[in-house]
Amino acid sequence: MGKNSIALIGFMGTGKTEIGKALVAYLGGEYKFIETDQIIIEHFGKSIPRIFAEEGEYKFREYETIACEKISRLNRVVISCGGGVILKEENINLLKQNCNIVLLKATPEEIYKRIMKNGKNTRPLINKEDPKAEIETIYNFRKRYYKKFADITIDTTGKPINDIVQEIITKTF
Repeated sequence: MGKNSIALIGFMGTGKTEIGKALVAYLGGEYKFIETDQIIIEHFGKSIPRIFAEEGEYKFREYETIACEKISRLNRVVISCGGGVILKEENINLLKQNCNIVLLKATPEEIYKRIMKNGKNTRPLINKEDPKAEIETIYNFRKRYYKKFADITIDTTGKPINDIVQEIITKTF
């Protein structure tokens, strides 16, 4: 495909961070793993939940674009993008400059199980009375954007991480 970085997009709980780290380990020292959320935390000095609480989702989305601008200049990186990065086409256009966009997807039921795995929900967007219903609502709204912007789609439901990594390698290199 000619691009030398990979941006992992998808809903929260689809495995972007875990799979991204495994992909970098597989690729050896050639690639670096980064997360848009971590860039935001480092640049603005606040946790994601704190940004949502103090400044709201709109401001967070502005910060996300700043992170995508920084990332668009990097080479040989695997990026775990925040689940809402697709809400601004500008973000995807920045990422597409140098990245293959890989959508990791899972069923809403699988996402709920993964997020609630440790018994607590730390995700600000679904920190509601009924997180499962919130996941389904947000997921159903966003899925058309994920599909529209993805170069490659990989379902992570029930698959071992090594199989997913191999699938990404096969389809992107």
